[in-house]
Amino acid sequence: MLQQEFDTLVPSGGDMTRRRFVRGTVGTGFAAAVLPVAAQSVVKTSAEGLLAGEVMIPVGDFKMPAYRAAPVGRKGAPVVLVVSEIFGVHEHIADVARRLAHAGYFAVAPELFVRQGDASAYGEIAKLLAEVIAKVPDAQVMGDLDAALAWAKGQGADSSRAGVTGFCWGGRITWLYAAHNPALKAGVAWYGRLQGATSALNPKHPVDVAAALSGPVLGLYGGADTGIPQDSVEKMRAALAAANAAARSSEIVVYPEAPHAFHADYRPSYRKDAAEDGWRRCLTWFKANGLG
Repeated sequence: MLQQEFDTLVPSGGDMTRRRFVRGTVGTGFAAAVLPVAAQSVVKTSAEGLLAGEVMIPVGDFKMPAYRAAPVGRKGAPVVLVVSEIFGVHEHIADVARRLAHAGYFAVAPELFVRQGDASAYGEIAKLLAEVIAKVPDAQVMGDLDAALAWAKGQGADSSRAGVTGFCWGGRITWLYAAHNPALKAGVAWYGRLQGATSALNPKHPVDVAAALSGPVLGLYGGADTGIPQDSVEKMRAALAAANAAARSSEIVVYPEAPHAFHADYRPSYRKDAAEDGWRRCLTWFKANGLG
């Protein structure tokens, strides 16, 4: 059910290209599985004026790596949790965190697969899915995001004004976390799967938790996404309309010509118009729902 992550990948180039781009620390380089990247189209957001880089977040006795970006000297900034694709917290996800920080947010992108393995090291998508991603329990992810939010509060951020955004795998998690955490103000889910088979590790999907949303979610989807059928989008719309006030305040926007991963500016799937419009909507959504 994670097939959509395959849709826009280009086969890797030579070993030298792979070694040059594979990231060494959180928020740098790219996962081996997505090489070669479309380097000419990668957006680069400066860290000037930001406190940005890798941090370690305690989750019980475990230390979870994460990328943090926040405005320098600003106390009480609202928090946005950034949830990655299956490739982990690489350069693009760190860049998203910096964009949010420049907009005034305390952004945290945790490495949510780290207990199961190093997502960046896998050159084959099938192995990455089978050996790492498929073994990550939703309950573990919810707990890790709770810990990231608590850590941000300890750093002086305002966790009472918190949101979450995520891409593909992280888009699905965005919907789930908006139902999990009653304190969350809002979410923005980018092309996250909405329904599918359930298991002990993944007992529910977004369509199953629509009635439990604590904060409204903006869903951003591609009409040409072969991995997320439009009938599942319509089922989610119907579930939201039949649920509570937060769910009914949610919104789904479909870009008719956009494929999966249209915001991923380092991949051939990138669609500039849809990505930029989605980003404007994302920032507007957070401000309109208590994160301003």
